[in-house]
Amino acid sequence: MHIVIAPDSYKGSITAREAAEAMERGVRLALPGCRVTRAPIADGGEGTLDCLLEASGGTSRTVMVSDPLGRPVPARFGILKDSGTCIIETAEACGLHRLAEPERNPLITSTYGVGQLIAAGLDMGCRSFVLGLGGSSTNDGGAGMLQALGIRLLDKHGENLPPGGAALERLAQVDASHLDPRIKEASFVAACDVDNPLIGPCGASAVFGPQKGASPEIAGRLDDCLKIWADHTEAATGVRLHNCQGAGAAGGMAGALIAYLRARMVPGCDIAAEMSGLEAHIRSADLVLTGEGRTDAQTLHGKAPCGVARLAARYGVPTVILSGAAGPDINELYTIGVTAVFSITAEPMPLEAAVSRASLLIEQAAEQVVRLFCAGRQKIHANE
Repeated sequence: MHIVIAPDSYKGSITAREAAEAMERGVRLALPGCRVTRAPIADGGEGTLDCLLEASGGTSRTVMVSDPLGRPVPARFGILKDSGTCIIETAEACGLHRLAEPERNPLITSTYGVGQLIAAGLDMGCRSFVLGLGGSSTNDGGAGMLQALGIRLLDKHGENLPPGGAALERLAQVDASHLDPRIKEASFVAACDVDNPLIGPCGASAVFGPQKGASPEIAGRLDDCLKIWADHTEAATGVRLHNCQGAGAAGGMAGALIAYLRARMVPGCDIAAEMSGLEAHIRSADLVLTGEGRTDAQTLHGKAPCGVARLAARYGVPTVILSGAAGPDINELYTIGVTAVFSITAEPMPLEAAVSRASLLIEQAAEQVVRLFCAGRQKIHANE
């Protein structure tokens, strides 16, 4: 029997690689002699950099950049061994994890550090970039990133705008004449796990603003700011971002990548799957195990387990999700290739306990799923 193990990270707990190792331990407890292929996956969020470096080989570099509040922090990026592609996990610079909870304020947080990471990749000679967009603390439409790359955002007095999403309400002119000329030589792919537009009730501010510290009133103000940003961007580039699918990712940074850096939006799971050769592994598999920290209706919108299940469904291979927490709204997952969803917690426990014991809980759940799967196969074969 061949079992493919392709989990995402369990955010706030363990990495995709650690989760895959835990699943393999559980599989081998149930079926010691089976063939196991580990292919940790990511969707553009936390763990994307490590996942792609592990899948394709390469080196990790560290540079000092500005965090969301402008403080200097060390941030990693990767360069793939064969292609020279630069891998950037944008949360390394502007991630929510960079801020203590009282510091979360999307009115003033900036993506400037992401632009510094791109510049560092350009300095290394890279002209192909993959940016993972998950986990940002920002809502500035990518304005800070562009400022770091030379674009001037000016108010009516011709003064540069300060950092943050709120500053965009004073935007009067976009001056792209000083954009780093190396950008024209480069190609960009934005790896993303959401399809939200830039503005509106499903846009960046309304949907993601609250987790970044925005009250309903602040989220409404930020949405108005992004409308102004979209209007000026359309005038400067000819690209209309207002209702562009996916432009709302990372507080609208995806929109800036599309309009100013000509980026292609690609589901992060697809990139990771391609680089790891996941499809070839699944083609010969009998069972696929995947997983994530929480499984709910959002999983359908580009999350890694959904991408894994869709791929497995092409070859008629059953897929089981081992979830840190399974929500009540998961029935639609069964229509796209998911066979079953199992919570890894077998007994009531506080969240802190589940997080600290995640590796063992995943191992135990994987063992039980494989035992059940094997019993079912034996029953089928006995009746043939």
